[in-house]
Amino acid sequence: MALRETDETAATTGAREDLQVVADGHHLAVRRLLPVGATRRGPWLVFLHEGLGSIAQWREVPALLARRLALPALVYDRWGFGGSDPLVLPRPDDFLEREAEIALPAVLAGSGVERPILIGHSDGATIALLYAAAFPERPLALVSEAAHVFLEPVSRAGIRKAEAAWAAGGLRQGLERHHGAKAESVFRGWAETWQRPAFDGWTMLDRLPSIRCPVLALQGADDQYGTPAQLEAIAAGCAGPCETRLLPDCAHSPHHEAREATLKAIEAFLRPLVV
Repeated sequence: MALRETDETAATTGAREDLQVVADGHHLAVRRLLPVGATRRGPWLVFLHEGLGSIAQWREVPALLARRLALPALVYDRWGFGGSDPLVLPRPDDFLEREAEIALPAVLAGSGVERPILIGHSDGATIALLYAAAFPERPLALVSEAAHVFLEPVSRAGIRKAEAAWAAGGLRQGLERHHGAKAESVFRGWAETWQRPAFDGWTMLDRLPSIRCPVLALQGADDQYGTPAQLEAIAAGCAGPCETRLLPDCAHSPHHEAREATLKAIEAFLRPLVV
């Protein structure tokens, strides 16, 4: 494990630890953020990136939330992304369940996190919900940004538009900045898997009643990959308390496209749970 401080002094901002954890047979890149005043004991913010995402693509959001809440944070690259081992295609049909029930528990155990507060975006939010359903006693709370709990036609339509952007070259260049030589497998592992016939009619609605922790579900009103029906399904299905927020003038990435509104909503939701 390598310990690295942020650009500012650790006495002011805390420290950053970069390490590797083995999960489901793969080496994954993990980052731990330890703001001033945070303790390793107790809850951790755990960030799960989108289907084309990585640690870097969260930008400063994990550090901002960690400092505001005085909580340690963990961010990691799933198998195939960023600094983790390259992906082997094709993905298995149950890749979401494997990430939630095998890989994520291994990452938490290998990183010393016993009580996670899960903050997931898109595929990462779906994985967070699946984890909370499989292990209902473990998470303290869950924040879902643009989760998919069932597959809608608009989701595949959005993927087809992304394929056009990939073919035009702009999306490829953007992903190569974060994933390097793995960019093509990252894109194919997302676009091709969700359009596979095995995913026709995919749903996790039957898992939602097992979720007992408090949930905050956020979605952009202009999300190109899902409709507000996703929020409605999460609110109707979860057994525990659930708040939903539909953010105006926002598409698929609330933490970037409506950052301050998103951070304030998350902070207001979590603060009563961690004081």
